Amino acid sequence: MTPAELTLLGLLVEKPRHGYELDEVISARGMREWTEIGFSSIYYLLTRLRDRGLIAEAGTGRPARGKARRVYGPTAEGRRACARAAEAAVAELRPVFPPLLAGLANQPAVEPGRLRAALDRRAEALAERIAAVTAARDAQPDLPAFVRAIFDHSLGQLTAEQGWLAGYRKELGRDPL
Repeated sequence: MTPAELTLLGLLVEKPRHGYELDEVISARGMREWTEIGFSSIYYLLTRLRDRGLIAEAGTGRPARGKARRVYGPTAEGRRACARAAEAAVAELRPVFPPLLAGLANQPAVEPGRLRAALDRRAEALAERIAAVTAARDAQPDLPAFVRAIFDHSLGQLTAEQGWLAGYRKELGRDPL
């Protein structure tokens, strides 16, 4: 099961939802910071989960205006599959492949001034991202503990990278490139 499928399935295990509601929850919880689920892929993923027997239509939602929306919920097998996949995702340490490392591996190809400017832009982007994730978390004071943990994990990673980047930029200032 892909991380995107697991994410949607987990949201449906929480409670049955329609596609627009899934998109709202994904946005509110800052899930786009760590998963590749765009609005346009939600229905594609729902179809895949349905075709695998992990979710089924649980009714229709009636918005104040517009047409009825299909509400999906997990099947019994979907609940079991979600639990297995979530447990594995928590327990297993998997490598990540950040493009930053490919850029650092090819640092000799970048003119020193341009490298410093790129690192400066990254530092600014990190500060902005930290502020945005903090604001999103703090705007929702009654978050369940597991949702707060997701925000806090993201912030931990971002602040760790911010610290690493500050040290590396300082080191580059001492070493001639």
